Order: sequence, then C-alpha cells, then structure tokens
Amino acid sequence: MRVVTLIPGDGIGPEISEAVVKIFEAAKVPIEWEIVQAGAHVMEVEKTPLPRAVIDSIEKNKVALKGPITTPIGFGFRSVNVTLRQTFNLYANIRPIKSIKGITSRYENIDLVVVRENTEDLYAGIEHQIGDVAAESIKIVTKKANERIAKVAFDLAIKQHRKLVTAVHKANIMKLSDGLFLDCVRKIKADYPSIDYHEQIVDAMCMNLVMNPQKSDVLVMGNLYGDILSDLCAGLVGGLGLVPGANLGDEVAIFEAVHGSAPDIAGQNIANPTALLQSSILMLRHLNLSSYANQIEKAMMAVYEDGLYLTKDVGGEATLSSFTEQIIEKIIK
Repeated sequence: MRVVTLIPGDGIGPEISEAVVKIFEAAKVPIEWEIVQAGAHVMEVEKTPLPRAVIDSIEKNKVALKGPITTPIGFGFRSVNVTLRQTFNLYANIRPIKSIKGITSRYENIDLVVVRENTEDLYAGIEHQIGDVAAESIKIVTKKANERIAKVAFDLAIKQHRKLVTAVHKANIMKLSDGLFLDCVRKIKADYPSIDYHEQIVDAMCMNLVMNPQKSDVLVMGNLYGDILSDLCAGLVGGLGLVPGANLGDEVAIFEAVHGSAPDIAGQNIANPTALLQSSILMLRHLNLSSYANQIEKAMMAVYEDGLYLTKDVGGEATLSSFTEQIIEKIIK
C-alpha cells in the first residue's frame, strides 16, 4: 500500500478531492491517503497558507495530489504553488492537453503536451522597487535548467511515442536569455535523432495553436511562456476544469488541478472534479499503477461520451455527486 499526501485545498477543493477518494476506493487502488491542510482557510490558525506539516508530509511520501489553493494577489504570502515547486525543486511542469469526446469545443482531435520549466525565468521572484517611479523584475535562466527541461521534453516524446518537439521562445528580442534556451535545447536534441524538432516564436505559437492546434505535439518552453500557453491550450479543449497538471522533480512529484478554487460555487455540489481526477490518473501512471489509471480513465471517458451526467460547466445539469457516482458505477460493473 503506497502512502500519498493529499492536500484538499480551498473552495471547491475538499469536494473534488472527496470525489477522487471515492473513485479510488471503488477501483480498489492500493493507495493510503495522508491528508494535510494548506491554503487560505488555514491562515487564521497557522499564520501561513503552507504549514510545516504539509512540507513534512510531502518530504516523507514523495508524491502528493493537490487541490486548488487560494493565494493573495499583489501582497502578503507568495504563491503556495511556486513555494512548493521551489522547495522540492519541481523543475518540470507537465500539462497534457487532449480533446474529450462528449465535450462541445471549437476543436477536435487535439493531443499535445506542454512541458514548462518550473523554477526560473521571471517567476524566480527577483524584483526591485526603484523609488516610487518604477519596479524591476529580473529574468534568470541557466544552462542547467534549460538542458534539464529539454531532456524532459524529449524523453516524454520517446516514452509516449510522439514525433515532434517544438521549442517556444522569444529569442528574436531576448537574444541572450532565450538565445541560451535555444542553444541548450538544440544541444539536447542531438541525442534524440528519431524525434523531429522545430522552433517557434511565442507569439506565432499562440496564433498557430488557435488556428491549427492539431499540428502541435510536445511544446517545451520557459516558465512564463509555459504558464500562459498551458492555459491557452486548456481553452482549446474545454477549459481548466478538464485538464491535469504534474510538477516533477528528481525525488518528489506533485499532481494538481490547475484551475482556481472557485469559492463562489463551493459547497453547492456543482463543481467538476475532472481536472483533479485527470491529475490523479497521471499520478497513478507515475507510480507504475497504470492498470488502475486506465480503468478510471476509461470509466470517466465513458461518462463523458454518454453525455447524460455532465456538470454545468460543460453544458450538463448533473451534480458533482451524480457525475462521481456514474464513474463509480462504470468502474464496478
């Protein structure tokens, strides 16, 4: 029995986390959850959105599933997500973007992966106030981090039998920082002769994703571009409520729903647990429990294809509970 840290989070987080736990129980997944609390709702007692107990649990278990967490904007504590990534050196953010049959969207047959460097770039948080007239943010990129994320992208392409890796950049303007990124990706590409390679300026990449998303396969990029493009890509297949996320390091992996905590619908039994459930499926494959992952994914996709128990965010009238129950029913058949 593998012990995994579960962080339910804020807003709808506890509800969708409970749905995942119930589905895992129905599938008899050999996992024991260690539940710890983080987020805005623990601030009053803990004086921090990220208590030490959360860090200790992840350090011990090495794998965590995390619901959405609210972080103050513009002041106060730094993002819990960023803090976790930097604490555990989770240098690779993986966002699979795949069309779901049964979801009405502008596009069909999308199947791509965004591979985002997770620790550097403008998100390193190196900022300075210049009197009361300006502020400065510094973009830091290193050869080590660039080569590391490039290797993740090419290894993923090999493992998933994908054909093309595209490096996304703005080296025409940021010739040193993004130029270094391209140099590093090109160096790593030399070790993967079977994988096709392409480079795309980030603004052109955005246009191409909107016009012809089916042509994209594996996209590798720095932190800021990855944050923006991964959300753009989520919109191509129905929104952030449907897509999973994984943050991977050499020793620790945290899987998460990438959408917000949606406090306006919390407690109403109308949230969609798909993003967190899809993230838990990624987690199972990471843990070499692919048979359970396949079983749960098949049941979830069958519910979407049936179209009778979809939640309101994807055009249905089902509750969180009824959507979950339908997945469980298909698992236990």
